[in-house]
Amino acid sequence: MKAKAAKSKTASKAAKTVKPGTVVEVKVAQLRHGEGLPLPAYQTEGSAGLDLLAAIDETMPWILQPRDRTAVPTGLTLELPPGTEAQVRPRSGLAWKHGITVLNSPGTIDSDYRGEVQVILINLGSEPFMIRRGERIAQLVIAPVTRATLAATLVLSQTKRGAGGFGSTGTSTIAEEKPKSKKAKKKKSVPLKRAAGERGSKPMRRSTSRRAP
Repeated sequence: MKAKAAKSKTASKAAKTVKPGTVVEVKVAQLRHGEGLPLPAYQTEGSAGLDLLAAIDETMPWILQPRDRTAVPTGLTLELPPGTEAQVRPRSGLAWKHGITVLNSPGTIDSDYRGEVQVILINLGSEPFMIRRGERIAQLVIAPVTRATLAATLVLSQTKRGAGGFGSTGTSTIAEEKPKSKKAKKKKSVPLKRAAGERGSKPMRRSTSRRAP
């Protein structure tokens, strides 16, 4: 029991040492159907994700029909450092142009997982989408993990928001003010001034009587 506890403390300590912006080493092993494909790589200096490639048969492209989903193999297995995870995220170009996205976005790969990395794609577009070998289908983001210790309690601290959720804070960023109700003021009638030299005349009244047929 002491050995397990010590190991747990060591893993927890390692998790705390990984900070955002730290460059970590991730071990990668390619499976047989992934051989010949380049390893995931950052496309630009400022890219956050490594592009994942489809490791399918070159002679048999996959057709993903609208509203269908499938798990696309990448031919990769990873060994992530303790205190990190790998997140599988959609590619914005595929999402915008074809409606192709990662169904469980972001997919989580734990540091102790040693199976093949597969990408669950779904076609939310209106046209069939063809997946070819070597096509960049998703991106992989390596991120630090914060582990928590849960403390059971009967009372939680009070906040202004409280239990409000599901849109309780509103949707507009502009503060909406309720219009103040003002009592309608009676307008004072202003007598018209007669022009110089104008003859006085009595105002005409509308007749209420009807002409006989």
